[in-house]
Amino acid sequence: MPIANIFPITDPTWIFFLVLCIILFAPILLNRLHIPHIVGMLLAGVLIGPHGLDLLQRDSSFEIFGNVGLLYIMFLAGVEIDLADFNKNRNKSIVFGLTTFLFPFAIGGLLCHYFLHMEWEGSLLVASMFSSHTLVSYAIVSRYGLSHNRSVNMAVGGTIITDTLSLIVLAIISQMVHGHNDPYFWVTMAAGVVIFITGVIYLFPRIARFFFRTFSDPVQQFIFVMAMMFLAAIGAHVAGLEGLLGAFFAGIVLNRLIPAGSPLMGRIEFVGNAIFIPYFLIGVGMLIDMSVFIKGIDAIIVAIVMVVGGTLGKYIAAWIPQKLYKLHKAEGLMLFGLSEAHAAGTLAVVMVGYELGLFNETILNATLVFILMTCIISSLFAEKASRQLILNDDLTTAPATKGDDEKILIPMVANQNVENLMQVAMMMRNPKLNRGLIGLNVVYDDSSQKQIEDGRKCLQQAEKIAHSADVPMQTQSRLATNLSNGIVHALRENDASELLLGMHRREGANDGSFFGPVTLGLLAGTSRQIIIVRPTMPMNTLRRIHVVVPAKAEFEAGFFRWVNRLSRMAGILGCRVIFHTHPRTQDILSRYMATYFAKIRAEYVPSAGNNELRQMADEVNDDHLLVVVCARKGSVSYRPAFEHIPEQIEAYYPNVSLMMIFPDEYAEDKETPTLFNPLTTNIHEGYETHKGWLGELMEKWKRIKN
Repeated sequence: MPIANIFPITDPTWIFFLVLCIILFAPILLNRLHIPHIVGMLLAGVLIGPHGLDLLQRDSSFEIFGNVGLLYIMFLAGVEIDLADFNKNRNKSIVFGLTTFLFPFAIGGLLCHYFLHMEWEGSLLVASMFSSHTLVSYAIVSRYGLSHNRSVNMAVGGTIITDTLSLIVLAIISQMVHGHNDPYFWVTMAAGVVIFITGVIYLFPRIARFFFRTFSDPVQQFIFVMAMMFLAAIGAHVAGLEGLLGAFFAGIVLNRLIPAGSPLMGRIEFVGNAIFIPYFLIGVGMLIDMSVFIKGIDAIIVAIVMVVGGTLGKYIAAWIPQKLYKLHKAEGLMLFGLSEAHAAGTLAVVMVGYELGLFNETILNATLVFILMTCIISSLFAEKASRQLILNDDLTTAPATKGDDEKILIPMVANQNVENLMQVAMMMRNPKLNRGLIGLNVVYDDSSQKQIEDGRKCLQQAEKIAHSADVPMQTQSRLATNLSNGIVHALRENDASELLLGMHRREGANDGSFFGPVTLGLLAGTSRQIIIVRPTMPMNTLRRIHVVVPAKAEFEAGFFRWVNRLSRMAGILGCRVIFHTHPRTQDILSRYMATYFAKIRAEYVPSAGNNELRQMADEVNDDHLLVVVCARKGSVSYRPAFEHIPEQIEAYYPNVSLMMIFPDEYAEDKETPTLFNPLTTNIHEGYETHKGWLGELMEKWKRIKN
């Protein structure tokens, strides 16, 4: 059979095989040339498409998968935005979001209309491409540990503003092209948009929380999220907007219910990055005819205008807030570097404009060059800005990790809510250290084979959850005559930094005891930090965290350890944290949080004394997490009122998710100063001058530490 009769391939099996080969090998080859992933897929589509080697035709499969991939890109853009960063720098982010939309939009519109002689509809649509941007270079910033820098936070927040405005412009122009331009249309469209946005913001989070609390099957949760994405896209289309704007809004409102690093987030990213998004990018590439750059100079001129105009607009947009807020020059470069890259939003706009007939093949081909050049420029400037910020210590706010001995041991038993326990562990771990979790199952040495097998299945479930989120984990099973002693021995053998366990109650006991014998044995058998969790609902559905901190908690050796763990969890959940504590402790705590966890929405309420839990009962709802920081007998912050905590919890918080933290009793030389040296120094200097028992107590603490 002649080769001409074989190509283009029409057999579905061969089509899918060839696409998978491209998805597999294109990044491997193009990464060596330092070509961004998105551009690599576009070039691969050009190569195999009808304007290249003509191996494949752009059939209905590329239209279906491509449409899904387009929605997926915008949905992921909304899900991955850090809303805590946006809230922290809300005003600055809004200003930057407006400047990075308006200036590129104005420059793009004027250039396209007066220089390229395009109609106003097409000119404004190209201008919206100039305004939107994708945080392609965010990975570079994360590698340098600058994700907490204020310029990075402004860029992340500004992305929400400018991408939303760009997509709204796209929706308006799309409707105008279809002839909907009378007053009645604008009134109905405005009403539809208000109803749509209100419905998404109000209903979607409530529906999602109910579903996640009711169904824990990972496949069902993934399908539910995808259904919500398509429902939002349909709702946006009915309201007169583009479906991709609905997918973007769905991602934003579901953001806090899909924690970063969670198994669900891993599945969403995996499916999108493995199939749908590459399919869309390859399909777009198949539309591009590179020969137009050879046949004439029109496409080259358009590409130059787009690159120069878009870059100039983004540079001016970054320069204005730099001068307005008196940012460092490196921070201005960071704003420009992060906002220069055009990828996801640009592809979305150009595809819609091409389908509407506003863009010809020249614009489509020039857009590829525009994406490639802006991604390269973005990467170079983000790298340069990151290096300059690293050299200026005053501008970096990333918490120190050197010397952190984090190694979390998680004792588990059969029939326990392993998924929620693993969620807590993965949210508390430090991803920069990337140290694995340790799952442990201890059973009595005279246990039946079924009990031993149930324990192993429990560990297998935990390991599966960890691996689905790319978290390293090792599991151990052991026999012991005493469960608490077995856990303590494992803690020492693995040199674990802390224990994270579910609440063990005394089975069948009617003596009112709150802790079971295992927990009591652990509290007596180790001085390491113990975190006890009683989740009554999935952790990602929590809306607020209340933390009860005893007076003098700052003197405990493990004070900064539990603050770190809790702050990481709050940051991933994106919920508000309310600390109920003594004013003196609050001063230390607030300074630490402002320095290392500034993006956390932290509030501080003066402690009410021994009746704290009873007085807080009206503030804590069933979808809140109550965290009680306790202390062992003989420790600095211990007081007799702690003995009544269990009965107060049972009386006032029977259905509330609970976490009880027993901090480290003794410090090690390598730990506390590393976590927050300036504050610990101030604590020591401030209190050691006091007379009487407090001064003696501080001297004793120093002797223990040394």
